[in-house]
Amino acid sequence: MVARHVLPILLALPLAAGAAHAEGRLGTLEPGRYLCELPGDAAGLASIPIQEAWFDIVNASSYAGAEGRGTYLLTGKTVVFTRGPMQGMKFVRSGARTLKAVGLAGDLARMRCVRSGRGAAD
Repeated sequence: MVARHVLPILLALPLAAGAAHAEGRLGTLEPGRYLCELPGDAAGLASIPIQEAWFDIVNASSYAGAEGRGTYLLTGKTVVFTRGPMQGMKFVRSGARTLKAVGLAGDLARMRCVRSGRGAAD
């Protein structure tokens, strides 16, 4: 009787492990200020700064923005803000210094944030 219930669990374990592995390795972003912007156009500015979205990676998995502090989780190339004023925001790492915002539908949004250097706390 017990063996009948254990077999489905054992068969499901590789699937669960594979799904967790597909997420990517845990990591952290390099400390510093991330300046967020929208693309401009050929007739005007190359980019349009969004100062209220700027944030500093303080240490390990902590950030500070204009509205307060919080935490984020980096798995593979995906950054998800898990606590604080940016909670729920999601980005995809598109380079060593660039994060591209992800929209509610899972598509890439127009906003990007680029690490400019040291943060305000430095």
